[in-house]
This record gives sequence, structure tokens and C-alpha cells, in this order.
Amino acid sequence: MNLTIFSGPPSSGKTSVILKTIATLQGRGIKVGVVKFDCLYTDDDVAYEKAGVPVKKGLSGALCPDHFFASNIEEIVKWGNRTGLDLLISESAGLCNRCSPYLKEIKGICVIDNLSGINTPKKIGPLLKSADIVVITKGDIVSQAEREVFSSRVSSVNPRAIVMHVNGLTGQGAYELGTLVYDEEKRVDSVQGMQLRFPMPAALCSYCLGETRIGENYQLGNIKKIDLGEDLA
Repeated sequence: MNLTIFSGPPSSGKTSVILKTIATLQGRGIKVGVVKFDCLYTDDDVAYEKAGVPVKKGLSGALCPDHFFASNIEEIVKWGNRTGLDLLISESAGLCNRCSPYLKEIKGICVIDNLSGINTPKKIGPLLKSADIVVITKGDIVSQAEREVFSSRVSSVNPRAIVMHVNGLTGQGAYELGTLVYDEEKRVDSVQGMQLRFPMPAALCSYCLGETRIGENYQLGNIKKIDLGEDLA
């Protein structure tokens, strides 16, 4: 079974791109399944089911969605192999720009949209910087000049990635993406022992454990203070 990890900021068009790409793969006789990771709510699993795609969803609740991903991806891979999939796609919630839910040796794809702002590629961090493929969406809404400038900004942040445009509504570009997503010779039986491409954020403090009160008296653990350049003594 192949494994591919999709991530990106919220509302960038990840699910639409995946659905259009899956349609082209199904046309080639490839059986694709999806696991959708999110925080509090998602109905994307319904859209996948309507398209005839085997799907599982996981809601992280109070946990960081990418920590939740790292804790559950091995079980999901086992499910995909039991289901007899040719390709398993993991769709991350991607809510934290500091996170990077990619594994070494596993193809990672970042979806980002043209409307997010010209400086957004610099803000996203390892989510974009460590991706193998960067998919830019919503290019039909902006001018050709804006598309080219945005693509240039993406390439400056991650010069080794393949940058391509996909329209999540019409499916334009989805076939080309499908040829890159699925590698018939790349088989994954297990991700046991594989490494993340980038370490998760370090956070174990009183607020992680349920504290709601503000103030130094209630702050314990891994705490980082802003440098205001002033003597507050």
C-alpha cells in the first residue's frame, strides 16, 4: 500500500483537491482510502463516503491534532492494509503552522491557497518548508501576475518542492497530481520506527494539563516569555 500525507492551513481546499485527485486515480483502477484528522468537528468523511472512498476520521478534541496524528498513524496504516487499499491518504487538520505531520520516506503534500496572503508562505513554517509537493489552490480567483508572485514566494521558502496549481472545483491539475501521489513500486506495510521530518512543538505546561487561570503563580513547566526589551524589575 502507498501512503501519502496531505496537510495545509484550514480552508485551503485540501479535501476538494483530494477528492478530485482520487477521482482520477479511481479511473485508473486504483483503490484509495482516506483518514481525516481534525480537532472538534468534520463532515468531510461524508463527502468521501459519497464518492465511494473508504474513510476513517479521528477527532483530537483537547489534544494537538498533529500529536494525535503521530499517535495514531501506525494503527491507520494497519487498517489500510487490512482493507486492501492501493493508496492511503492521510489528511491532517493542519491548524498549527509550527507543526509538520510528515514522515521521512513518505510523500508529504502541502495545500495552500492564493487568497491567504503574499507573505503566508513565510509564516507557515515546516508545514510548507518540509513538503515534497506544494499544491496551490484558488488560482482562478486571482490574476496571472498574483499567481506567479505567490508561486515564487512558495519556491523561495521551499526550493526543492514541486509547485503546482490544482483547481478544487473543476479538477484542473488533479490528474497531474495523481501521477505524483501514487507510486506503484512504493509499498508501506508499517510506519513503525519511521521518523517525523520535524519535531513537534515542545509544550508541557500547566495550561496543557487544564489550568485556566492567568498569571505567573499558575504557570509551571515549559514556559516561554516574550522579550519586551524593558526592565520590569
